Amino acid sequence: MQLSQNFLNNRRLESMVENQTTYTLNNAAMHVFETHQKAEQVYLKFDQPVLASMLEGKKVMHLNDEQKFDFFPGESLVLPASELMRIDFPEARENNPTRCLAMAISEEKIKQTLAFMNENLPKCDHRNWNMIDYNFHFTNDKEIFQILQRLLFLFTENHASKDFFVDNMLQELIIRVLQNNSKKAYLNLDYRKPINNRLSCVVDYIKNNIHTNLSIEVLSRKAYMSKSNFYKVFKNELGVSPVDFINKERIKLATTLLQDKNRKIKDVFMECGFESRSYFNRVFKKEQKISPGKYQAKQSYFKI
Repeated sequence: MQLSQNFLNNRRLESMVENQTTYTLNNAAMHVFETHQKAEQVYLKFDQPVLASMLEGKKVMHLNDEQKFDFFPGESLVLPASELMRIDFPEARENNPTRCLAMAISEEKIKQTLAFMNENLPKCDHRNWNMIDYNFHFTNDKEIFQILQRLLFLFTENHASKDFFVDNMLQELIIRVLQNNSKKAYLNLDYRKPINNRLSCVVDYIKNNIHTNLSIEVLSRKAYMSKSNFYKVFKNELGVSPVDFINKERIKLATTLLQDKNRKIKDVFMECGFESRSYFNRVFKKEQKISPGKYQAKQSYFKI
């Protein structure tokens, strides 16, 4: 994500540490924080739930006196209202600033979106969508990246209807974050209480049989659903189609196998359940932005 030149030209730089530029609309406030020098033990909290997303540089986040992690560009973090953050800026410099976007969203907007989802995008087995599991740290997918980039533009745009535009984008952002949160829960059943429903059985089956032919027909039978209903329910709850989910899991496995420089790529794509080298190459490059061969060579180089 990039800040527009218009933003950089018009914001006021009054502090070298967590300089704040804020734009406020009906259901959200967008804060852009910039730090231009190394700093430690900087405290920050918001009155509303917030989605923080790194733009440039690196932060070290400390939450609840327990959770500590590095926060990099392309990653986001969802926090509840009044959560106290303690932040270090180990690499911030005047010519290498750390920049972060913080989107504070009203709880009423989140509740409205949850009601919309429960009515129009119901979960499997008639369960309700609930609030996001806060302190949810994740890598932005393409869709969330594009929404955040669009919001950066909309908040700074001088347009009479921008409240309406932002409201629509906020609803999509909340939905996609909830779906990402749901997907993480399915993939990591120790992440919170195990999910005992038909989709959890399907996800578990996919993980244990990733090397086999996983057709929609087979998976829908495992879920005791028709193919069309299974496809719809799966995408509603996890935010991706079953095929995209399977491919992402296969590429995740492939990146692990390719750490071994002696593994042949032919063996890797077959172990990951791909039926052809050309399709494997295409999916791998889409996910990793690099070919399998170059990825393997790069890993070998770093291990020297």
